[in-house]
Amino acid sequence: MLVSVTKRALIGVAAFACVAAAGAGFYLYRLRQPFAAARPGMSPDLLDQLPSTAPALFYADVAALRALPDSPLWALVGPDSSGVPEDRDYQTFVRATGFDYQRDLDKVAVALWPASLATPGTAGENRVLAVAEGRFDERRIEAYALLLGKVTSRAAQPVYEIPGNPPVAFAFLSPTRLALASGKDSEVLLPPFNRAARDPSVVARIDRVAGAPLFAVARTDDLPESFYANFRNTPGLERLVRSVDALSLAGQPDGELLRTALDAECDSMQNATELATLLDGLRIIGSVALADPKTRAQMKPAQAAFLDALIRDVKVTHQDRWVRLTLDITPAMLAPASPTR
Repeated sequence: MLVSVTKRALIGVAAFACVAAAGAGFYLYRLRQPFAAARPGMSPDLLDQLPSTAPALFYADVAALRALPDSPLWALVGPDSSGVPEDRDYQTFVRATGFDYQRDLDKVAVALWPASLATPGTAGENRVLAVAEGRFDERRIEAYALLLGKVTSRAAQPVYEIPGNPPVAFAFLSPTRLALASGKDSEVLLPPFNRAARDPSVVARIDRVAGAPLFAVARTDDLPESFYANFRNTPGLERLVRSVDALSLAGQPDGELLRTALDAECDSMQNATELATLLDGLRIIGSVALADPKTRAQMKPAQAAFLDALIRDVKVTHQDRWVRLTLDITPAMLAPASPTR
C-alpha cells in the first residue's frame, strides 16, 4: 500500500493534476469579444518553471476556484469531483504530511509529454512535470517521501527520488513552491535543471489565455506520423488536421455558467475557413448519429445527454487563422455526469 500512497502523496498536486488533465476540456476562458486575447502579458510566473517545448501545458488557479464553492466549475475539480477525499491512501497521506490539495494548494502548472504523441528521437513514454504553489510542511513531506525513496543532491539542491512505475522525483523550490516530475529520468525535468530558451510562439499563445483561472495550450505542429494514420482514408480531412499548429482551451465561471472556448490556430486563413465549415458539418452529422437508437445504446444516458447539449449549443466561428468553438456549460449539462455515491 505504501507504494500507492507515495505515488499519490508526491505530492497532493498530483491528485489535482490528474483531475485537471481529465477535465482538460474545461480549461477555458471568458471572452468579452470574439477572438480577443484574455489578458495579454499576464502569464503566471509558475509557467516560467516549465519547459515551453512541452507538447501540452496546463494551469489552474485553485485558490480562485475555491472562492467559488457554488460554481459548477468547482464541482468539476473540487472535493466531490473524484472521490479522492474518500480514498484511504489519500487520507493516510493527508494525516502524514498535513497537506490536502483542497485546502492547501493555491496554484498549479503542469507540462505533459504524452507517450502517444512522442516523435522519433524522443523518450516515447509518459512524462509529467508539475509546479505547485501553496502551503507545505516541508519537514513532514520529506519524511514521508523517504519512507520508500531517497534524497540526492543536484546543483546543491535536495531532490527526492521515489522508485516505481513510473518513478517520481520532487524538490522544494521555496517554502511555498514545489516541483514534482514523473517518468523516466524525471529528476532532469525539475527546475532549474530544465533551463531552456522560451519558445516565443508558445509564450504568445499562453498570453492569449493567461487571464483565466484555468487554461491549457497544446502544440500540434510536430505530431508523430502515427497520429495522422487515422485520417489517411480522407485526404482532405488529413490536410486540415495537419494545418492546425496549436490548440488553446480556457475559461472562467460566470455565475452558474462555464463560459468555454477552444481555439485552433491554423497555418493559413483558407485552412481556417475550411476547418470551420467542416466542424459545422460535423455538428449535423453528429446530431443525426445521436438520433440513432443503436448509437445511443452504446452510451450511458449522461453521456448521450451531454453530447446532445454539446452539438446543439456549441458555436463555431473563425477569423484570420483562428477557428473557435464556444459553449456555455450549464449546471444541468454537468449534473448527469456528476459521480454518484
